[in-house]
Amino acid sequence: MKILSICLTAAAVSTGSTPARALAQGDLESRIATLERAIPQLLERSEVAGLSVAIVAHGNVHWARGFGTRNATTGELVDQHTVFEAASLSKPVFAYAVMQMVERGELDLDRSLAEYFPYEDAAHDPRYEHITARMVLSHSTGFPNWRQRGGQLTINFEPGERFSYSGEGFVYLQRVVEQLTGEPMHAFMDRAVLTPLGMTRSSFVWKDRFATNLAVGHDEDGTPREKNKPDLGNAAWSLQTTAADFARFLSAVIGYRGLAAATVATMLSPQSAVDDGVSWGLGWGLQDTEVGRGFWHWGHNSGYRAYTLSYPEQRYGFAFFANSDNGMLMLDALLAHVVDGAQPGARWLDYEAYDAPKRVIRTTLERTIREQGGDAGVAAYHQIKQESPAEAFAEDMLNTLGY
Repeated sequence: MKILSICLTAAAVSTGSTPARALAQGDLESRIATLERAIPQLLERSEVAGLSVAIVAHGNVHWARGFGTRNATTGELVDQHTVFEAASLSKPVFAYAVMQMVERGELDLDRSLAEYFPYEDAAHDPRYEHITARMVLSHSTGFPNWRQRGGQLTINFEPGERFSYSGEGFVYLQRVVEQLTGEPMHAFMDRAVLTPLGMTRSSFVWKDRFATNLAVGHDEDGTPREKNKPDLGNAAWSLQTTAADFARFLSAVIGYRGLAAATVATMLSPQSAVDDGVSWGLGWGLQDTEVGRGFWHWGHNSGYRAYTLSYPEQRYGFAFFANSDNGMLMLDALLAHVVDGAQPGARWLDYEAYDAPKRVIRTTLERTIREQGGDAGVAAYHQIKQESPAEAFAEDMLNTLGY
């Protein structure tokens, strides 16, 4: 079976004013009970093996439980202390620390980063001198997501002109932060965020102590991958964390702990337009729905997937971490269980769902071919095509099946 280990974090209603759509305590308990009933079925239907869940209410970890295994070979169990790769969920944690520097006057959001740190990787293009921290955090630097291996870092449009998601931008801002603080990024993050928030099983570099309870990444076919153990921190992707630790971070953002309310409001204000109902703030994606404005992000490392969404006015949110390339197959179903309303952020990402007709047909035909041979697969194809919607037989599905 495929492996999936997921952390859900939800910050529930706090004391004070209560938005109309916020959850009451009874609603939260009902959602937990629904998740407990639904998760085993979702795991089976998605062909995944492990799940780790943590829910936060009123600023505390309200409930934590592991489901299934964290390693397909060893059968080791997932629990609330299991360490995952956060992938791009590293970015908003780093952005939180950067905004602390902005509050202290150590970094200006709109000053050229080249004035802080000349960046040789991009200095061949004079437009790099226009890049600011605001542009990095809102993904409008003009950099690609990642340069080609061994290739030159390019600037694809005038910085600040439009949105284009970029890990390279975060690496540049990391170099600036290291220059200003005089310490490696991972040490700065320990001091500024992880230790103050009690994230004791989190780090932007590998720690040997994580090995005793690690969620190993897996390929689509469920094969365990060799763990990447970064010894140099990367602000864009290298955070190692747990269900409970990320819950502490999420509740800190919602509760204005470590940042002033005005600073959080700035982070959650649109800076770059992305799609209908979707924009980017400073470190966070934003979505505007009938429920209100939510802040969200997703992560995608080899063998790992992640997603988080919160509604700050309701003081409610969640995140999940998956140790499988199939990790997003359950995204839509989990969103339906834990939040209300439309999900433009997830729609924009456009990940395939476990029950999408194209996937159901493709996996059925793959299984038939493996078990019964090509002729049986062709016969099954013609039969299924007569019984299924035409859009399920799009060219990309057929190409994937052929390969």
